[in-house]
Amino acid sequence: MSESADLLSLRDVVRTFSQGDRRLEVLRGVSLDLRPGEIVALVGQSGSGKSTLLHIAGLLERPDAGDVIVDGRSAQALSDGPRTALRRKFLGFVYQYHHLLPEFSALENVMLPQMLNGLSRSQARLRAGELLAMVQLKDRVDHRPGRLSGGEQQRVAIARAVANAPRVLLADEPTGNLDSGTAETVFRQLLSLVRETGMAALIATHNPELAARMDRTVRLKDGTLA
Repeated sequence: MSESADLLSLRDVVRTFSQGDRRLEVLRGVSLDLRPGEIVALVGQSGSGKSTLLHIAGLLERPDAGDVIVDGRSAQALSDGPRTALRRKFLGFVYQYHHLLPEFSALENVMLPQMLNGLSRSQARLRAGELLAMVQLKDRVDHRPGRLSGGEQQRVAIARAVANAPRVLLADEPTGNLDSGTAETVFRQLLSLVRETGMAALIATHNPELAARMDRTVRLKDGTLA
């Protein structure tokens, strides 16, 4: 696939939920393209469907209609196994809460997804150390999550999300649980990491100041993007 081509595309995505005898249209024909190296802010009120959109974009949830195209490959007709393989190879995720494994060190938390993806322990250790250094945690690699601050934990989660060199990073309020100063540090390092690796990123945020520092902003309202 050429470097100028879209890494992730949503095509006329529809998602509805049932509430008793009422059907709630969360996404109504949403289309979106992400290009290599592009960082896109996804904004919208709470309950507007941002998390649903990210779950569908990340192949964690199937739309009722429409398609998700990852690195040129349609996911619409794929069964669960191939969808999982496509997600593991091309997509990385950062959530509002870090979800680190408490019994493992920062280094081991970043090593694990790589080892599950087939890398040797030594290879995974080397890359994990490099990634943690990139998010300024070189001196904290042996600390377990309980000994790290909230901002440090989230930076470990970011390093883990990109450990397998995904083409697309999806982040759902990655600084939402942090104070403003820590959020700034985490966000700055997240942007730096995306820029350096050439990924595309779609980042949901409630913070207009953070959104303004991304390449462009799309707003989810009444089930459509503007």
